[in-house]
Amino acid sequence: MRRQRNRTKLSMEDIQFRTTLLRSLKNCLEATDKLNEILNKSNETLDVMIENQLEIKHTRTEITNIIQTPNSRPEDCKNQGKDLKCEEAKNTQPEKQNEKRIQKYEDSVRSLWDSFKRTNIRIIGVPEDEREQDIENLFEEIMTENFPYLVKEIDLQVQEAQRIPNKRNSKRTTPRHIIIKMPRAKDKERLLRAARERNSVTYKGIPIRLSADFSTEILQVRREWQEIFKVMNTKNLQPRLLYPAKLSFRTEGQIKSFKDKEKLKEFITTKPVLYEMLKGIL
Repeated sequence: MRRQRNRTKLSMEDIQFRTTLLRSLKNCLEATDKLNEILNKSNETLDVMIENQLEIKHTRTEITNIIQTPNSRPEDCKNQGKDLKCEEAKNTQPEKQNEKRIQKYEDSVRSLWDSFKRTNIRIIGVPEDEREQDIENLFEEIMTENFPYLVKEIDLQVQEAQRIPNKRNSKRTTPRHIIIKMPRAKDKERLLRAARERNSVTYKGIPIRLSADFSTEILQVRREWQEIFKVMNTKNLQPRLLYPAKLSFRTEGQIKSFKDKEKLKEFITTKPVLYEMLKGIL
């Protein structure tokens, strides 16, 4: 019985010894791994230092060569400048292409919207509570009151009629505009021409105004043409503003039209008379 206890005791001691030995061996191996890692990092650092020294030496040699050959420096600068310009051109090219795509898309949308609004007439100044549910007949009354001779000649069948914006703003002191969509652009132009010739248009004696229905951008372009239009008119060039915002005029027996000032500016550089006429405006 005592021998069995001793054996058990020895076995426990043996297990503890082996456990301690294994733990020490493990710690030793971990320490060795850390030492190897530190050694590897030291070698890498040493390699980097050597490489940097070689690079510094190489750079110093290049600088010395440049200093000793001053005639080559302008050429090198020129080549470097070309490289930078090429790199800059590569970077800016995609941006310019994107800008062109966006501009083309915006122009297409604006053109489509202007085409949709081409037959519209905008009526300004009709009081808010006047015939809200019967705007189409209101338009016919305006026509009868101001242009009775056109009522029989123009197709007054209104395609759409509404106030804009749709919701009334209680803080707004002026009445909302009325948009009338006519069947044909030709009839709209004839009506607007008659309104300009009449000078004053009324609804039940209240002064109102008729105009084409342009977008904000188109209105701005048309305003920019006004000063040029006046100068050309005094010189008998028969200027006209075509829909939506093209300037048309007669010169040297031909009719020319331009959609923006830049195109007109390019054109007048070859026409001394026009250039002198417009040089203070464009």
